[in-house]
Amino acid sequence: MKPDAVAVAALVVLLFPMGYFLLASPAFLLVKLDIPPVTQLLRGMFNIQFRMMSVTGIFATAAFVIAGRPLFAIAIGSIAVLAIWGRSRFMQRMDNELSARDAGDADAVRRLRRMHWSGMLCNAALVTALVSSIPYVAMPT
Repeated sequence: MKPDAVAVAALVVLLFPMGYFLLASPAFLLVKLDIPPVTQLLRGMFNIQFRMMSVTGIFATAAFVIAGRPLFAIAIGSIAVLAIWGRSRFMQRMDNELSARDAGDADAVRRLRRMHWSGMLCNAALVTALVSSIPYVAMPT
């Protein structure tokens, strides 16, 4: 397989977990976040999303380096770094809000919902950017 084909394949593999999250996360808008099993499931979905973006982002970055596409490697590498760095920060913040909700803080559910929306919007923006870049990745250098 040519290096350019490997880069395109890596981009598509990176899009799989992002696409799943894009389709699965809106379902949580239909349920209340004051139900502990629901928020544990939401927390787990965010956790695995960050992990999958980290792993697939690292592999996609390596594929773009091998393909000789440094600009794309930097862009995808930035997504991977954001996922690695953002996971601990986001999950800690979510855990704090879950603890606050369990302690009786009525505003914690609203803050959890805002976190949910921000995560969905960030993912949608990244999916849009990556999908729109596919024609440029597929062009031979």
